[in-house]
Amino acid sequence: MFVKLRNNKVFKIVYGVIKTVFFAIIILYLLFIVLQRITNNASIFGYRVFNIASASMEPVYNVGEVILTKEVDPSSLKVGDDITYLGEKGDFNGKIITHRIVEIDEKAADGSKLFTVKGLNNSQEDPVVEEDQVYGKAVYKLKLISLINKLVRNKYGFFFLVFVPLVLVVFLEIADTVVEFKQERKRKKESMSEDGEE
Repeated sequence: MFVKLRNNKVFKIVYGVIKTVFFAIIILYLLFIVLQRITNNASIFGYRVFNIASASMEPVYNVGEVILTKEVDPSSLKVGDDITYLGEKGDFNGKIITHRIVEIDEKAADGSKLFTVKGLNNSQEDPVVEEDQVYGKAVYKLKLISLINKLVRNKYGFFFLVFVPLVLVVFLEIADTVVEFKQERKRKKESMSEDGEE
């Protein structure tokens, strides 16, 4: 039965597409994770990738979404821009946050700008953000990576979209190898019996 299924043209096409898409998604997601972990989320060509961890910016950025930030000259930032920064005060200390600029003060002692930022759903503003805390301006939502991220973090999504396809691909590859091995042995036996008849 497996041999018939294996030789079916429609099955070959569908299986090939599923296998290619599955491995492309896994490679893309792993590349995203590796880049974040290995580089400690360092800037690559002026860009960084961040996960949204709280609902403070919904509906603009939802929990689990992945955003791309671009390093920019702080003087180019304006009220209404969404920035990602490293918190240094109070409850924000050591946390990476993406919030919206609501006010800019150019009265810092060294002449640099101070940013007042706030989450869209927060009632209070964050502690003042200095230029050197800013990683960059949020410029794009990575929708495919966000979707994969949400699915992989959900146990049912992981089971049906990662585990089951992986097991299926591994099973079919093993079965394909066994069938090819048996066919090769059969050809060798036939070849040996033909040689013996001569």
